[in-house]
Amino acid sequence: MNTDLLKRLCETAGVPGNEHRVRDLILSEIDGLFDEVTTDPMGSLLCKRKADRADAPKVMLLCHMDEIGFLVSHISKDGYLYMQPVGGFDPRNLFSRRVKVCTDDGDFKGVMNPGGKPIHISSAEDRKKIPEVGEFFVDLGMGKKSHDHIKVGDFVVMDEPFLEMGDKFVSKALDNRVACWLGIEAIRALADQGRGAEIHVVFTTQEEVGLRGARTSAFKIQPDIGIGIDTTLSCDTPGIPDKDATTVQGAGFGLHVRDSSFIADRDLVKQIEAVAIENDIPYQRTMLAAGGQDGAAAQQAAAGARAVGIVVGTRYIHTVTEMVAQSDLAAARDILVAYLATFK
Repeated sequence: MNTDLLKRLCETAGVPGNEHRVRDLILSEIDGLFDEVTTDPMGSLLCKRKADRADAPKVMLLCHMDEIGFLVSHISKDGYLYMQPVGGFDPRNLFSRRVKVCTDDGDFKGVMNPGGKPIHISSAEDRKKIPEVGEFFVDLGMGKKSHDHIKVGDFVVMDEPFLEMGDKFVSKALDNRVACWLGIEAIRALADQGRGAEIHVVFTTQEEVGLRGARTSAFKIQPDIGIGIDTTLSCDTPGIPDKDATTVQGAGFGLHVRDSSFIADRDLVKQIEAVAIENDIPYQRTMLAAGGQDGAAAQQAAAGARAVGIVVGTRYIHTVTEMVAQSDLAAARDILVAYLATFK
Protein backbone atom coordinates (compact mmCIF):
# COMPACT_ATOMS: atom_id res chain seq x y z
CA MET A 1 0.00 0.00 0.00
CA ASN A 2 1.33 3.42 -0.97
CA THR A 3 1.23 4.92 2.53
CA ASP A 4 3.72 7.65 1.68
CA LEU A 5 1.35 9.11 -0.92
CA LEU A 6 -1.58 9.13 1.50
CA LYS A 7 0.59 10.82 4.13
CA ARG A 8 1.68 13.54 1.74
CA LEU A 9 -1.88 14.10 0.56
CA CYS A 10 -3.21 14.41 4.11
CA GLU A 11 -0.46 16.73 5.30
CA THR A 12 -0.82 19.06 2.32
CA ALA A 13 -3.03 22.06 3.11
CA GLY A 14 -6.06 22.79 0.94
CA VAL A 15 -9.43 24.20 1.97
CA PRO A 16 -12.36 25.07 -0.35
CA GLY A 17 -11.23 27.57 -2.94
CA ASN A 18 -7.57 26.94 -2.06
CA GLU A 19 -6.92 23.41 -3.32
CA HIS A 20 -3.95 24.41 -5.50
CA ARG A 21 -1.31 22.71 -3.33
CA VAL A 22 -3.18 19.42 -3.39
CA ARG A 23 -3.72 19.72 -7.13
CA ASP A 24 0.02 20.28 -7.69
CA LEU A 25 0.84 17.19 -5.62
CA ILE A 26 -1.61 15.07 -7.60
CA LEU A 27 -0.20 16.38 -10.88
CA SER A 28 3.26 15.24 -9.81
CA GLU A 29 1.91 11.73 -9.12
CA ILE A 30 -0.16 11.01 -12.22
CA ASP A 31 2.37 11.48 -14.99
CA GLY A 32 1.66 8.80 -17.60
CA LEU A 33 -1.53 7.48 -15.97
CA PHE A 34 -3.97 9.46 -18.14
CA ASP A 35 -4.30 10.46 -21.77
CA GLU A 36 -5.54 13.99 -21.08
CA VAL A 37 -5.24 16.21 -18.00
CA THR A 38 -6.80 19.67 -17.72
CA THR A 39 -7.74 22.12 -14.98
CA ASP A 40 -11.16 23.74 -15.25
CA PRO A 41 -12.13 27.30 -14.21
CA MET A 42 -13.22 26.06 -10.76
CA GLY A 43 -9.77 24.56 -10.18
CA SER A 44 -10.86 20.92 -10.47
CA LEU A 45 -8.37 18.56 -12.09
CA LEU A 46 -9.98 16.59 -14.95
CA CYS A 47 -8.09 13.43 -15.90
CA LYS A 48 -9.24 11.34 -18.87
CA ARG A 49 -8.30 7.77 -19.74
CA LYS A 50 -9.48 7.03 -23.26
CA ALA A 51 -11.45 3.95 -24.28
CA ASP A 52 -10.56 1.69 -27.16
CA ARG A 53 -13.82 2.34 -28.98
CA ALA A 54 -15.85 5.44 -29.86
CA ASP A 55 -19.17 4.30 -28.37
CA ALA A 56 -17.76 3.46 -24.94
CA PRO A 57 -19.66 4.59 -21.84
CA LYS A 58 -18.25 7.44 -19.77
CA VAL A 59 -17.47 6.54 -16.16
CA MET A 60 -16.65 9.41 -13.84
CA LEU A 61 -14.88 9.03 -10.48
CA LEU A 62 -15.34 12.10 -8.30
CA CYS A 63 -12.69 12.68 -5.62
CA HIS A 64 -12.80 16.00 -3.80
CA MET A 65 -9.51 17.64 -2.87
CA ASP A 66 -10.65 20.10 -0.23
CA GLU A 67 -10.54 19.67 3.54
CA ILE A 68 -12.54 21.63 6.09
CA GLY A 69 -10.79 24.75 7.31
CA PHE A 70 -11.07 28.50 7.71
CA LEU A 71 -10.48 31.75 5.87
CA VAL A 72 -9.09 34.74 7.74
CA SER A 73 -11.86 37.36 7.91
CA HIS A 74 -10.43 39.93 10.35
CA ILE A 75 -7.13 40.83 11.99
CA SER A 76 -7.50 42.72 15.26
CA LYS A 77 -5.36 45.74 16.05
CA ASP A 78 -3.32 43.49 18.38
CA GLY A 79 -2.77 40.89 15.66
CA TYR A 80 -5.29 38.19 16.58
CA LEU A 81 -6.86 36.44 13.58
CA TYR A 82 -10.61 35.83 13.34
CA MET A 83 -11.98 33.42 10.79
CA GLN A 84 -14.96 32.20 8.85
CA PRO A 85 -15.31 28.41 8.47
CA VAL A 86 -15.33 26.68 5.09
CA GLY A 87 -16.82 23.33 6.03
CA GLY A 88 -18.66 21.95 9.04
CA PHE A 89 -17.00 22.12 12.45
CA ASP A 90 -18.17 21.00 15.88
CA PRO A 91 -16.83 23.72 18.23
CA ARG A 92 -16.17 21.11 20.91
CA ASN A 93 -13.27 19.86 18.77
CA LEU A 94 -11.60 23.26 18.29
CA PHE A 95 -10.24 24.03 21.75
CA SER A 96 -6.48 24.53 22.07
CA ARG A 97 -5.57 23.43 18.56
CA ARG A 98 -2.33 24.00 16.71
CA VAL A 99 -3.00 25.46 13.29
CA LYS A 100 -1.18 26.58 10.18
CA VAL A 101 -1.99 29.88 8.47
CA CYS A 102 -1.20 29.56 4.76
CA THR A 103 -0.25 32.62 2.72
CA ASP A 104 1.27 33.26 -0.69
CA ASP A 105 4.54 34.18 1.03
CA GLY A 106 4.79 31.23 3.42
CA ASP A 107 3.06 29.42 6.26
CA PHE A 108 2.85 30.51 9.87
CA LYS A 109 2.21 28.32 12.89
CA GLY A 110 -0.40 29.44 15.38
CA VAL A 111 -2.69 28.29 18.17
CA MET A 112 -6.48 28.42 18.16
CA ASN A 113 -8.57 29.15 21.24
CA PRO A 114 -11.92 30.77 22.03
CA GLY A 115 -12.21 34.16 23.65
CA GLY A 116 -12.93 34.13 27.37
CA LYS A 117 -11.42 33.22 30.73
CA PRO A 118 -9.07 30.26 31.33
CA ILE A 119 -9.96 27.64 33.93
CA HIS A 120 -8.17 29.33 36.84
CA ILE A 121 -10.38 32.45 36.72
CA SER A 122 -13.58 31.11 35.18
CA SER A 123 -16.74 30.19 37.03
CA ALA A 124 -18.52 26.84 36.87
CA GLU A 125 -21.15 28.52 34.72
CA ASP A 126 -18.47 29.87 32.34
CA ARG A 127 -17.12 26.37 31.85
CA LYS A 128 -20.50 24.99 30.76
CA LYS A 129 -20.64 27.27 27.73
CA ILE A 130 -19.56 25.93 24.34
CA PRO A 131 -18.37 28.86 22.19
CA GLU A 132 -19.63 29.36 18.65
CA VAL A 133 -17.14 28.79 15.84
CA GLY A 134 -16.92 32.54 15.24
CA GLU A 135 -15.64 33.11 18.80
CA PHE A 136 -12.38 31.27 18.15
CA PHE A 137 -9.26 33.20 17.18
CA VAL A 138 -5.69 32.37 16.17
CA ASP A 139 -2.65 33.71 18.01
CA LEU A 140 0.53 33.69 15.90
CA GLY A 141 2.69 34.82 18.78
CA MET A 142 3.84 37.90 16.88
CA GLY A 143 1.32 40.51 18.06
CA LYS A 144 0.82 43.49 15.78
CA LYS A 145 3.41 42.13 13.33
CA SER A 146 0.69 39.75 12.12
CA HIS A 147 -0.50 42.64 9.95
CA ASP A 148 2.79 42.49 8.03
CA HIS A 149 2.27 38.88 6.98
CA ILE A 150 -1.41 37.92 6.97
CA LYS A 151 -4.23 39.12 4.71
CA VAL A 152 -7.97 38.68 4.81
CA GLY A 153 -8.67 35.58 2.71
CA ASP A 154 -5.56 33.63 3.72
CA PHE A 155 -6.52 30.13 4.78
CA VAL A 156 -6.11 28.16 7.98
CA VAL A 157 -5.84 24.40 8.51
CA MET A 158 -5.22 22.17 11.49
CA ASP A 159 -1.54 21.38 11.97
CA GLU A 160 -1.31 17.70 12.92
CA PRO A 161 0.83 14.86 11.50
CA PHE A 162 -0.34 11.72 9.72
CA LEU A 163 0.02 8.61 11.91
CA GLU A 164 -0.08 4.84 11.58
CA MET A 165 -1.71 3.33 14.67
CA GLY A 166 -2.04 -0.44 14.72
CA ASP A 167 -3.94 -1.34 11.55
CA LYS A 168 -5.38 2.18 11.19
CA PHE A 169 -4.39 5.48 9.64
CA VAL A 170 -5.06 8.65 11.64
CA SER A 171 -4.89 12.18 10.26
CA LYS A 172 -6.65 15.40 9.59
CA ALA A 173 -8.03 15.60 6.03
CA LEU A 174 -8.57 11.87 5.47
CA ASP A 175 -11.88 13.41 4.35
CA ASN A 176 -11.22 13.43 1.49
CA ARG A 177 -7.60 12.76 0.64
CA VAL A 178 -8.64 9.11 0.94
CA ALA A 179 -10.53 9.62 -2.33
CA CYS A 180 -7.62 11.40 -4.00
CA TRP A 181 -5.44 8.42 -3.06
CA LEU A 182 -8.03 5.99 -4.40
CA GLY A 183 -8.42 7.89 -7.67
CA ILE A 184 -4.68 7.66 -8.29
CA GLU A 185 -4.01 4.17 -6.99
CA ALA A 186 -7.01 2.54 -8.68
CA ILE A 187 -5.93 3.78 -12.10
CA ARG A 188 -2.34 2.81 -11.38
CA ALA A 189 -3.48 -0.72 -10.50
CA LEU A 190 -5.82 -0.93 -13.49
CA ALA A 191 -2.91 -0.76 -15.93
CA ASP A 192 -4.29 -1.57 -19.40
CA GLN A 193 -7.48 -3.25 -18.19
CA GLY A 194 -10.90 -1.72 -18.57
CA ARG A 195 -10.31 0.13 -21.84
CA GLY A 196 -13.93 -0.59 -22.72
CA ALA A 197 -14.95 2.54 -20.82
CA GLU A 198 -13.84 6.13 -21.08
CA ILE A 199 -12.74 6.81 -17.50
CA HIS A 200 -12.70 10.30 -16.06
CA VAL A 201 -11.08 10.73 -12.66
CA VAL A 202 -11.88 14.22 -11.46
CA PHE A 203 -10.24 15.73 -8.39
CA THR A 204 -12.89 18.26 -7.50
CA THR A 205 -12.92 21.52 -5.57
CA GLN A 206 -15.23 23.01 -2.95
CA GLU A 207 -17.16 19.86 -2.05
CA GLU A 208 -17.30 20.84 1.62
CA VAL A 209 -19.27 23.98 0.79
CA GLY A 210 -21.82 22.44 -1.59
CA LEU A 211 -20.38 20.05 -4.22
CA ARG A 212 -19.48 23.08 -6.31
CA GLY A 213 -16.53 21.78 -8.34
CA ALA A 214 -18.30 18.47 -8.93
CA ARG A 215 -21.32 20.24 -10.41
CA THR A 216 -19.34 22.13 -13.03
CA SER A 217 -17.03 19.24 -13.97
CA ALA A 218 -19.90 16.76 -14.21
CA PHE A 219 -21.80 19.18 -16.45
CA LYS A 220 -18.75 19.32 -18.74
CA ILE A 221 -18.15 15.57 -18.85
CA GLN A 222 -21.81 14.44 -18.78
CA PRO A 223 -20.99 10.90 -17.63
CA ASP A 224 -23.14 7.84 -18.07
CA ILE A 225 -22.03 6.55 -14.66
CA GLY A 226 -20.85 8.64 -11.73
CA ILE A 227 -19.04 7.18 -8.73
CA GLY A 228 -18.70 9.50 -5.75
CA ILE A 229 -15.61 8.45 -3.76
CA ASP A 230 -15.54 9.72 -0.21
CA THR A 231 -15.37 8.96 3.46
CA THR A 232 -18.45 8.24 5.54
CA LEU A 233 -19.22 7.84 9.20
CA SER A 234 -17.91 4.93 11.22
CA CYS A 235 -19.63 5.40 14.57
CA ASP A 236 -18.73 1.93 15.82
CA THR A 237 -17.43 3.47 19.05
CA PRO A 238 -18.64 3.66 22.67
CA GLY A 239 -21.76 5.67 23.38
CA ILE A 240 -23.43 5.26 19.99
CA PRO A 241 -26.26 2.76 19.31
CA ASP A 242 -25.55 0.06 16.73
CA LYS A 243 -28.32 1.39 14.50
CA ASP A 244 -26.42 4.68 14.14
CA ALA A 245 -22.99 3.19 13.43
CA THR A 246 -23.32 3.62 9.62
CA THR A 247 -20.22 1.44 9.05
CA VAL A 248 -18.06 -0.88 11.10
CA GLN A 249 -14.33 -0.54 10.60
CA GLY A 250 -12.66 -3.61 9.17
CA ALA A 251 -15.88 -4.85 7.49
CA GLY A 252 -14.92 -3.56 4.05
CA PHE A 253 -15.62 -0.62 1.78
CA GLY A 254 -18.96 1.14 1.96
CA LEU A 255 -21.39 0.70 -0.92
CA HIS A 256 -23.25 3.97 -0.51
CA VAL A 257 -26.98 3.70 -1.17
CA ARG A 258 -28.42 6.98 0.07
CA ASP A 259 -27.82 10.31 1.80
CA SER A 260 -29.62 13.65 1.75
CA SER A 261 -28.10 14.60 -1.61
CA PHE A 262 -28.89 11.51 -3.70
CA ILE A 263 -30.28 8.00 -3.88
CA ALA A 264 -28.00 5.59 -5.72
CA ASP A 265 -29.06 3.77 -8.86
CA ARG A 266 -30.38 0.43 -7.61
CA ASP A 267 -29.07 -1.62 -10.54
CA LEU A 268 -25.63 -0.08 -10.20
CA VAL A 269 -25.61 -0.94 -6.50
CA LYS A 270 -26.46 -4.55 -7.34
CA GLN A 271 -23.83 -4.68 -10.09
CA ILE A 272 -21.01 -3.45 -7.86
CA GLU A 273 -22.20 -5.73 -5.08
CA ALA A 274 -21.98 -8.71 -7.46
CA VAL A 275 -18.43 -7.72 -8.48
CA ALA A 276 -17.44 -7.50 -4.81
CA ILE A 277 -18.86 -10.95 -4.06
CA GLU A 278 -17.25 -12.51 -7.13
CA ASN A 279 -13.83 -11.10 -6.17
CA ASP A 280 -14.12 -11.74 -2.41
CA ILE A 281 -13.85 -8.02 -1.64
CA PRO A 282 -15.43 -7.23 1.76
CA TYR A 283 -18.14 -4.57 1.68
CA GLN A 284 -21.06 -3.14 3.63
CA ARG A 285 -24.05 -1.23 2.37
CA THR A 286 -24.24 2.29 3.81
CA MET A 287 -26.77 5.08 4.21
CA LEU A 288 -26.62 8.51 5.83
CA ALA A 289 -29.60 10.42 7.20
CA ALA A 290 -27.89 13.73 6.42
CA GLY A 291 -24.92 15.00 4.45
CA GLY A 292 -24.01 14.70 0.80
CA GLN A 293 -21.22 13.82 -1.60
CA ASP A 294 -20.02 14.45 -5.14
CA GLY A 295 -21.86 11.47 -6.62
CA ALA A 296 -25.02 13.56 -6.38
CA ALA A 297 -23.56 16.17 -8.74
CA ALA A 298 -22.78 13.53 -11.36
CA GLN A 299 -26.27 12.09 -11.03
CA GLN A 300 -27.93 15.45 -11.63
CA ALA A 301 -25.65 16.93 -14.32
CA ALA A 302 -27.24 17.82 -17.65
CA ALA A 303 -29.62 14.98 -18.60
CA GLY A 304 -28.54 12.88 -15.60
CA ALA A 305 -26.42 9.82 -14.93
CA ARG A 306 -26.55 6.59 -13.00
CA ALA A 307 -24.68 7.15 -9.76
CA VAL A 308 -23.42 5.35 -6.69
CA GLY A 309 -20.97 5.98 -3.88
CA ILE A 310 -17.84 4.04 -2.91
CA VAL A 311 -16.91 5.18 0.59
CA VAL A 312 -14.51 4.39 3.43
CA GLY A 313 -15.84 4.35 7.00
CA THR A 314 -14.09 6.99 9.11
CA ARG A 315 -14.15 7.43 12.87
CA TYR A 316 -14.06 10.92 14.44
CA ILE A 317 -14.83 12.60 11.13
CA HIS A 318 -14.23 16.35 10.70
CA THR A 319 -11.58 16.33 13.43
CA VAL A 320 -7.78 16.07 13.48
CA THR A 321 -8.11 12.43 14.60
CA GLU A 322 -9.98 11.01 11.61
CA MET A 323 -9.30 7.27 11.53
CA VAL A 324 -9.68 4.66 8.78
CA ALA A 325 -8.87 0.95 8.70
CA GLN A 326 -6.15 0.06 6.22
CA SER A 327 -8.12 -3.00 5.12
CA ASP A 328 -11.20 -0.89 4.29
CA LEU A 329 -9.09 1.47 2.20
CA ALA A 330 -7.59 -1.49 0.35
CA ALA A 331 -11.08 -2.91 -0.27
CA ALA A 332 -12.22 0.40 -1.75
CA ARG A 333 -9.26 0.41 -4.12
CA ASP A 334 -9.85 -3.22 -5.08
CA ILE A 335 -13.54 -2.76 -5.89
CA LEU A 336 -12.80 0.25 -8.09
CA VAL A 337 -10.20 -1.75 -10.01
CA ALA A 338 -12.43 -4.82 -10.29
CA TYR A 339 -15.48 -2.82 -11.40
CA LEU A 340 -13.61 -0.72 -13.97
CA ALA A 341 -12.03 -3.90 -15.36
CA THR A 342 -15.50 -5.24 -16.21
CA PHE A 343 -15.70 -2.84 -19.14
CA LYS A 344 -14.28 -4.81 -22.05
